[in-house]
Amino acid sequence: MLAWLAYLTVAVVWGSTYFAIALSLESFTPFGMVAVRFSAASLLALGLGRLRREPWPARRQIGHLTLVGALLLGISNPLVAWAELHLSSGLAAILSALVPLWLALFSVAKEPLGPKGWTGLLLGLAGVAVLVWPSGGLRVHAGGFAAMIAAPLIWAWATLHGKRFVHGGGLMTNVGIQMLTAAAIGWILAPVTGGFLRGPLTSKALGAIAYLALFGSLLAFSAYIYLAKAWPPAKMGTYAYLNPLVAVLLGSRILHEAFGLREILGMAVILVAVALVQLRSKALVEA
Repeated sequence: MLAWLAYLTVAVVWGSTYFAIALSLESFTPFGMVAVRFSAASLLALGLGRLRREPWPARRQIGHLTLVGALLLGISNPLVAWAELHLSSGLAAILSALVPLWLALFSVAKEPLGPKGWTGLLLGLAGVAVLVWPSGGLRVHAGGFAAMIAAPLIWAWATLHGKRFVHGGGLMTNVGIQMLTAAAIGWILAPVTGGFLRGPLTSKALGAIAYLALFGSLLAFSAYIYLAKAWPPAKMGTYAYLNPLVAVLLGSRILHEAFGLREILGMAVILVAVALVQLRSKALVEA
């Protein structure tokens, strides 16, 4: 039951964070957002870890925790934020749905893909092609698209690295160390990548940062780290099925982002592709 609650938290809350990131970018740069967001969230997580008297991870685990934090939150997350400067939050969420495909591909040595899995991978590529193929009106920003291909790939690899090498320490303490690493990256890189702010500081952007820190980071990222330990990679990665639905709903209704037949078709193909990979995983377990 706890794993399912974690799954639903990640699926729904992270679907809304694409919308929150778009709001935060009214004022903050991508690395500025990372610095402020994860500074606040890391202090809260480490404080909760101390209140719960969680054990500190062994010294040999610290390096793995910082590597995972740097890749997940210090690189993949600002890539998504930068992409949202050029793509709609809904499209960014759709492309993030490739995470389960990367998880399955990186796990192929232990869990062979089989016919359904390989069909899913090819369909996923076809779905991406639908979204980016030049046509009369819509043209996808090449840099934003590249960032949204790289971000899920980095996210999947780092998730599996953490699952394999991080075993000690308390949940909130480990999460706090990872977020503190990302915050440090943000404070270092923001001054050399455009500063911390890209526009006047608004209450809307500050509210979005607070939401990202409390719900997107402290709550949902903790749930994700727990889920990564509790469920197999391909099954856990299906949270990305629901993220685009939440993101597209919020983006189209509140931010008035364009979402037409082409985007619907691309999303449908990608989600069917991910579902095929998931059916492959279920069949292997049942076998």
